[in-house]
Amino acid sequence: MDVLCFSGCVTLRCGAAPRRLAFGRAKIAIRVRAAKDGSESQVKDALHQFDTALAMNPNFDEAQAAYYNKACCHASREEPAKAAQALQTALRDYNVKFHVILNDPDLAPFRASPEFKALQDEARKGGEDTGSSFRRDLKLISEVQAPFRGVRKFFYVAFTIAAGIATFITVPRLIRALQGGEDAPSVTETAQNLAIDLAGIVAFVSLFIWDSKKEETQMSQITRNETLSRLPVRLGTGRIVEVVQLRGITRPVILAGTKESIKGALEKAERYRKDLLQRGVLLIPVEWRKKDETPKKKGFGRSVKAPAAGSGSDDFQKRAQDAALKAVLESEKRFVAEVVSQAEWERWIFEQQESEGVTGGEEVFIVLRLDGRIRKSGRGMPEWQELVKELPVLDSMMSKLER
Repeated sequence: MDVLCFSGCVTLRCGAAPRRLAFGRAKIAIRVRAAKDGSESQVKDALHQFDTALAMNPNFDEAQAAYYNKACCHASREEPAKAAQALQTALRDYNVKFHVILNDPDLAPFRASPEFKALQDEARKGGEDTGSSFRRDLKLISEVQAPFRGVRKFFYVAFTIAAGIATFITVPRLIRALQGGEDAPSVTETAQNLAIDLAGIVAFVSLFIWDSKKEETQMSQITRNETLSRLPVRLGTGRIVEVVQLRGITRPVILAGTKESIKGALEKAERYRKDLLQRGVLLIPVEWRKKDETPKKKGFGRSVKAPAAGSGSDDFQKRAQDAALKAVLESEKRFVAEVVSQAEWERWIFEQQESEGVTGGEEVFIVLRLDGRIRKSGRGMPEWQELVKELPVLDSMMSKLER
């Protein structure tokens, strides 16, 4: 019985013939068939084959692929708890990188679940169940954005140790001063020294804690920015791209609210359409769904092709491809884009609202810079006339600096 799987192929030979496991790299036929006909039996059969493969003492690479693809199957069946369990094993024991989970379109249903949020928080903290690779990557980005934080924390620790040693020396001197005698040090002077040492310990420990909290907040923001960059939209021509692919050519403006409020905001925006287009504005409306409203299933994931990563001799080719893609997107983006994977967009907006102290589900707008970072946000819908005044046109020097 030959079975094709998501990350390659598993060949299970029945009877007396030897059993063999062989995993490749390309994503293959079961996913394609399931996407086309929506057959649950295909996914169920794939799950059975992965479980069978794992019971056959697979090697490291084979087990890695099996656990990861089990998670893809569970995500398609809307079983987030089982998907999270399989991914925890893949992250912890088989060195799967968290950014793969963030980018895989087959895991889009899972990324909209509370189980994914818990898994992501655990990975950001570097927990044992998810490994430390994701946190290590976040720390590297954080250090680039705040290059002197590590130096400051080093000095906080060094000064705290120095103050602790000084306190260790000063306490016996104070005891001797209180006991009195000819050679006893001054009580007042020794008490002042001790107070300075203790104050130094408190101050440096407080600064270390404060900087550590700032680092965690920054890494949370980096995580949200990474999530945002991978969210998909459908352009005016029907092409589906990720937000990251629009960097440098658009300033996305996210409008989140009820159908009525978004409709009103879009109608008002039409009055300033020409001015907004000159500033690279691309409107992305996200209508809040009703609690009993669920998105229609459309097979596995979505069709999104991000720019391929290259290195060394491939750098020139990659830059040429990126330039060509941006030229195509520039002609296709139009004025309003449609969100793909609604639940993922809602999840990101709720997390962003929570970070800014806004009640989840309120009407908000979020304006992004040309480099993809958040420029401004606020409750309600934007004042388009003010936004036109704030944003420079695309060919201005200010816009070039923003890229």
